[in-house]
Amino acid sequence: MELRSNEFKARAAANLGDAKLQKGLGLIKVKAVVNRAGAVAEFGDFESLREAGKAIRNRALADLDLYLECFEREATARGAVVHWAENASEACRIVVDIAKQNGVKTVAKSKSMVSEEVGLNDALIEAGIEPIETDLGEYILQINDAEPPSHIVMPVIHKTAEDVADLFHAKHGTPRKTDPAALTREAREILRPKFMSADMGVSGANFLVAETGSTLIVTNEGNGRLCTTLPRLHVALTGIEKVVPTLEDVTTLLRLLPRSATGQAITNYVSLHTGPKRLEESDGPQQFHIVLVDNGRAKLLAGEMREMLRCIRCGACMNHCPVYQAVGGHAYGWVYPGPMGNILTPSYVGLENAVQLPNAATMCNQCGVVCPVKIPLPDLMRKLREEQMQRGLKPWQERLGLALWGWAAQRPALYAFGTRIAARFMKWLGGDEKLIHRLPLATGWTDGRDFPAPAGKTFRELYKRSKR
Repeated sequence: MELRSNEFKARAAANLGDAKLQKGLGLIKVKAVVNRAGAVAEFGDFESLREAGKAIRNRALADLDLYLECFEREATARGAVVHWAENASEACRIVVDIAKQNGVKTVAKSKSMVSEEVGLNDALIEAGIEPIETDLGEYILQINDAEPPSHIVMPVIHKTAEDVADLFHAKHGTPRKTDPAALTREAREILRPKFMSADMGVSGANFLVAETGSTLIVTNEGNGRLCTTLPRLHVALTGIEKVVPTLEDVTTLLRLLPRSATGQAITNYVSLHTGPKRLEESDGPQQFHIVLVDNGRAKLLAGEMREMLRCIRCGACMNHCPVYQAVGGHAYGWVYPGPMGNILTPSYVGLENAVQLPNAATMCNQCGVVCPVKIPLPDLMRKLREEQMQRGLKPWQERLGLALWGWAAQRPALYAFGTRIAARFMKWLGGDEKLIHRLPLATGWTDGRDFPAPAGKTFRELYKRSKR
């Protein structure tokens, strides 16, 4: 996926004016936010569950190397082949090599954000292998000129039924339909032969279970099971941070994940994969390969962004983020949008390549409040902002302004005098309307709104007068 995170401001501005996108984003508030609130209330003591989830993820990260070694040992003992990929290119090479060694021509893919992260589809196509996305949302995006997803759980939230009707008519050559059920049936009829003929299935993994060497995926469409059981090869591609110690730990996290993502008590399909098909079994792959991807995760583990590795990719942070709700996922310019993307993207691709993202937040902490594993997202974004200042990645005007403010703030008498002048000047700017239509040196505040004019007195002056 092409990296365009440094275009956030321009892309966000364009998306704010996209009426169709705004309508689609409005569904997030109705479907995800309201449904989550209902699921949390129905559960009861959800805060204790969040604490338990946080503890499980922390325990896994504290001894990540040991749990990964345990996972490899148990997975290998059950017939799986475990591969280690240090970066994106290595991950793609491993998967392509497996496909070539086994004469694979077509690959049925279950939804995987890591495959988006490493650019697996492009690598397969370059090798002459056809990848087919089988998640309905991902399939729609793939046939729409390989458009990237807008959301990690609801990838096609930015499309309307009319958009899909036009796309299917153009790509499938079928009569145009607008009924969602009919469109879904058409997709099923197109994809069913692909499932049956695919030589290899590729999935992600929501969790890796160290004690059994198993991978686990959750889906609502059933496509994941078809990708992992019908083809003769199954490749699970996932990040190294997904490991958890035990199956019991997974059951706790499975109570958190669907409630946080879509407001469901449980997803329709929970699939556990442990080794290839055995002689006495009727279905399953003949070979099971697991590709464990680092691609910057070990660096996070050793740094200040470590807590971000607790993330279980539920999407709750973006669902509740007022910025994401306004601009959508494509504005963030890479795989991971919303508050999680504000941290993951700079961490994975370099802060200089995503310099605007840590500032793409109001710091209201909606994301931190709903995160099922209690990641302090605003605190991590604040650390990235500090790094921006230290490395001189902020615009020089902003750095100069903050430097002047800091210099004045250390001189109380001067600061008090300056604020008295500023309060009176801004009152004058507001005029009789008491609204500032354009604020000098800070036009970003007034480009799209009027700024309320102050009372013409500083807080200290008003407080002193009220005391009298």
